[in-house]
Amino acid sequence: MTLLEIDRRPLTTDHRLSSIVHRPRRLRATPALRAMIRETELNARDFIYPLFVRHGTGRTAIGSMPGVYQLSVEEAVREAESAARSGVNAVILFGIPKEKDPIGLENFSENGIVQQAIRAIKKEIPEMVVVTDVCLCEYTDHGHCGILNTGEHFHVGLPEGYVLNDPTLDVLAKVSVSHAECGADIVAPSGMMDGMVTAIRAGLDFAGYENLPIMSYAVKYASSFYGPFRDAAEGAPKFGDRKSHQMDPANVREALREATLDVEEGADMLMVKPALAYLDVIRVVKDAYPELPMAAYNVSGEYSMVKATAQNGWVDEAKVTLETLTSIKRAGADVIITYHAVDAARWLK
Repeated sequence: MTLLEIDRRPLTTDHRLSSIVHRPRRLRATPALRAMIRETELNARDFIYPLFVRHGTGRTAIGSMPGVYQLSVEEAVREAESAARSGVNAVILFGIPKEKDPIGLENFSENGIVQQAIRAIKKEIPEMVVVTDVCLCEYTDHGHCGILNTGEHFHVGLPEGYVLNDPTLDVLAKVSVSHAECGADIVAPSGMMDGMVTAIRAGLDFAGYENLPIMSYAVKYASSFYGPFRDAAEGAPKFGDRKSHQMDPANVREALREATLDVEEGADMLMVKPALAYLDVIRVVKDAYPELPMAAYNVSGEYSMVKATAQNGWVDEAKVTLETLTSIKRAGADVIITYHAVDAARWLK
């Protein structure tokens, strides 16, 4: 047989397979092998568990967020204890005040609902990291994230009802100091006000809390995924929207600019919110600032979508949740704020 005839022979299966040099499947053969080379590991320590705290007693179910509740201070302590037993060592508090007003006075009251919850949790579980959301929307009667351009705060040249940036900064600083005084471990401003990190840092430092970290909601989009949260926190705007200060979902270069400003102002941690529709943004910001811890908020709408599809039997809640959280960490998040925190910690075990 000539060489030409040999070259034209059809390859047998054995010949074809023997020509494959690289076989990635070799490292997927067993669960032990797959676990050994896994690139991204989820851990209960990665999670921050959101808690909604209100006056009164007991807990009230939130219809649009199955498994999530508005909690009394006592119930918030029990929920934090449950989180600690599961291995989750951080919570973030959102308050629902007894009364609302144009600037949200309870937000920085010594006996405000979040202030009460901080003291109670730190007393019973001192090792728990307590993060506090710093914004106005839950506390104001208009539901916006800052002081409005109206009444005594009216500025000529701006539309009535416009959210005023600089007057709001003073309130954010007061709120942050009041949380620090009660024992908060981290304050997390979420209003997307220009200069909010500078104002809060100055307020904390002046009050003697120069070692208290700021986790800035540096990149927060005007997202459609926040609906269930607004039910839970009773903080939906009474008119208009928040597009004057929250970011356009189409923008990523702007995200880098926002993150850069917060880093220059002294933020200790950065956050991207929401998470799932913005995995690319998490990666871009993390690559730009790898030295800073990156948080991502797996928001209410993302949580409720999984809950709804699981309740219909269309997906496996545990598997989908862990895959989702892994994707967020793989994108660059060091910590993940998620309503699935306690369940995910249990599933990981």
